[in-house]
Amino acid sequence: MIDPGLEGKVALITGANHGIGAATSIALAAQGAKVVIGFHRDECSYTAEELAQAEAADVGGDALYRSMQQQSAERVVQQIRSQGGEAAAHEVDLSVSANIPRLFDLCESETGPVDILVNNHTYCVHETFDPALVNDRRGGVRRITAAEIDAHFAVNARAYALMMTEYVDRHLDRGARHGCIVNLSTDAAHSHVANVSYAASKHAIESYSRSAAAELGQYGITVNIVSPGPTQTGYITPEVEHEIAPNTPLRRLGRPDDLADVIVFLASEQARWVTGQLIYVGGGWRMHQ
Repeated sequence: MIDPGLEGKVALITGANHGIGAATSIALAAQGAKVVIGFHRDECSYTAEELAQAEAADVGGDALYRSMQQQSAERVVQQIRSQGGEAAAHEVDLSVSANIPRLFDLCESETGPVDILVNNHTYCVHETFDPALVNDRRGGVRRITAAEIDAHFAVNARAYALMMTEYVDRHLDRGARHGCIVNLSTDAAHSHVANVSYAASKHAIESYSRSAAAELGQYGITVNIVSPGPTQTGYITPEVEHEIAPNTPLRRLGRPDDLADVIVFLASEQARWVTGQLIYVGGGWRMHQ
């Protein structure tokens, strides 16, 4: 049996109250890591009743995705603890820069210094340059604005960079010799019709990650990027699934645990010689395109 070397290590995973972050938390805890879940619930245009109905129906679309986002992390924490793992959760808005050292302080005081950082939090509002694509329905496409550009970059790029900076400072202060950062991007980072600020901010994550890998290797820190293909975290409608699955070499959508397994590998001892890499995890979807 391969020992991933994760027993007793502290892993901080952001955006982990649902989807890929939640699956990653559960997977790391199963390998003996102490998991700290960071999450934030944005303002939501759906009522509590609408969110509950969407969750009960369990049919992909904007309402189900927003219902997943609005969950607390308690279900994830309880699942980990019920399986004998150690987990804690903290709700923080990472677009507020002052919250970043506060989150690390909470980790250190309650669980221990962070060994593994998984930046997975995200902000996504559909935006476009093309006025013909704009629509008024909830979860629809808006015209690009300064406010939405700033909102995307504050969460999807600036917070990732500042989370890495905070991690590095504490890594050096305690004289740690080994560390691991995994940043989540998207296979649509290079361009995406009707999701332009999201794609641009995710592309920025990739640039920050490569720079960090080049600069931080001397301190024993690996930095890698996981780029999901179409993964069902609630947002993919049945109609879109029927379009995507037959055109994916492995003939299905991704599941959060598909991504979690790759992240666990990158955090493990087996990936000690892997850094600065972008790994597409999408059943061949990116290759196929």
